[in-house]
Amino acid sequence: MLSRRQFLATSAAAATLVSTRVSAADIKTLQVYIDGDTNISDWWNNILKPAFEAANPGHTFNVTITRGVADGNGTIAERALAALQAKADPQVDYFEEIEPASVAGSVEAGLWLETADSNVPNLKMINPAAVQTPIRLPYRGSQVLIAYDSAKVANPPKTFADLVAWAKANPGRFTYGRPDKGGSGSNFVIRAIHEANGQDPAAFTKDNFEAAKAEEMLQKGWAILKDLHPFTFGEGTYPAGNSPALQLLAQGAVDMIPAWSDMALQAINNGGLPETVKVVQLQDLALCGGFAYSAIPSNATDLEGALALANFMLSPETQTSCVRDIGGFPGISWDNLPADLKAEYIDVIPVSIPTFPSGDWQTAKNDGWYKNVATNIVRD
Repeated sequence: MLSRRQFLATSAAAATLVSTRVSAADIKTLQVYIDGDTNISDWWNNILKPAFEAANPGHTFNVTITRGVADGNGTIAERALAALQAKADPQVDYFEEIEPASVAGSVEAGLWLETADSNVPNLKMINPAAVQTPIRLPYRGSQVLIAYDSAKVANPPKTFADLVAWAKANPGRFTYGRPDKGGSGSNFVIRAIHEANGQDPAAFTKDNFEAAKAEEMLQKGWAILKDLHPFTFGEGTYPAGNSPALQLLAQGAVDMIPAWSDMALQAINNGGLPETVKVVQLQDLALCGGFAYSAIPSNATDLEGALALANFMLSPETQTSCVRDIGGFPGISWDNLPADLKAEYIDVIPVSIPTFPSGDWQTAKNDGWYKNVATNIVRD
C-alpha cells in the first residue's frame, strides 16, 4: 500500500505523463462542491486533485466551497433540482458532503444518481458501520473519542463507568465542552444519557419524542452529570467549544477530554497537541459520530467523471490518506487498509457508531443540561 509520500509522488509523475498524452481541450473538468472546513478543501485541492488526475486521464475537478453560505450545499442542490426540471445545466457534478433527503422534493424528482458495485466498484469495500443507501456515499467519518495525556494517565478508561470513576479520583483533570457549543461536549452528554438508559441508542429516535417521557429519560442522564459536575475542571466551568477543550489539554490544564477524532488526530500530527497525547474509544458503548455522505446529481454534465471520482474516493489509497492527512475515519472497512495503519489505530476503531436524533431531542438535551447540570453558567 502506498504511503502518503509515495501516493503524491506517483500521482505527480503520472500527471506529467498524462499531460503529454491528453490535450487541454480534451480534459473534462468536474464541478465539485464542498461544505467542509478548510482542512477538507485543502485536502481535496492539494492532495486528492493531482492523484485523481493521475488515476483518471482526461478528467480533473474544480472545488467550490459553500461552507458559510446559507444552507451550504443545499442551495446548490436546489439549483440542480431546478435545472433538472428545466432540462438545463446544473453546473455541479459532485457534492462532497450532503444529505440528499434534506433537499425538499429532490428524491421524488429523481435528482440523485443511484450507485452500486456495478458503477462504483469500490462500494464493495464499504465500512459496515456506515449506513449506505443507493443515493449517498459514505466516504469519510468522524467520531468523538477520549483524548488523554499518556504521560499522566497510564491506563485510560475503556468504559463510561471507568471514565467517571477516573474523573472523580482526579478532581479538576477532566472536562467536556458545553453541549450547545460543539459536538465533542454534546456527544459526551449524549453518552451519559445513553449510559443512564440501558446503553441503548435505539431508545431515542426522531419519531418517538414525547415531552413527559423525554424528561424522565433525560433526568437519568442529568443525575450522572450532576454527580460528576464538581469534579470537572474549574468545578464546572466547561469550555465553550471543541477547540477550547483541546487547548486546555494542550496547555496541561486537564489530562483528559472528549474530542472529535479528526481534530485530535490532526492536532497530534501537526504538533498542536503534545506527542504524549493519545486517543481511545470506549469499548462498552462508543461515543457518537457519523459519516460525511457524498452524492451525484443524475443530471451531472459529466456522469462518467463523477462516477470515477466516487470510485477514486473509496479507493484504499485515498482512504489511507483520509486517515493520515485529515484524521478521518475511513469510508471503507479498515480491513482494506494497510495492516500497520489498522494496528496503529486499533484503540479507536469502533464496532458501531451510535447516533442521537436531531430536532426536539437535541433541544431538550441542551436546555436540560443548563437547567439541571451547569446551573452555575448563564447561557448566552
